[in-house]
Amino acid sequence: MNIVFQTHLKKKLLRLPKKVRFALAKRLEIFKSNQFDTILNNHPLQGTYQGFRSINITGDYRLIFQILNSETIVVFDLDTHHNLYGS
Repeated sequence: MNIVFQTHLKKKLLRLPKKVRFALAKRLEIFKSNQFDTILNNHPLQGTYQGFRSINITGDYRLIFQILNSETIVVFDLDTHHNLYGS
């Protein structure tokens, strides 16, 4: 499975706390082996993000992505729940 990050996220990833970057790496490994592992809480989004899905990275950080095909997903954003959804 190919996980492609949007260009604007590369700088954002470097600014994340080390703990969050470590958690992201672990969650992406889990995601590659089982997209629907319960620890990820993989679920479809509604409203502004309709057509996208989200997984939990930490208790507060979420990763928003879209499935392009059976081999590729594109990551569109990664941030805290509040920053992404406003609540």
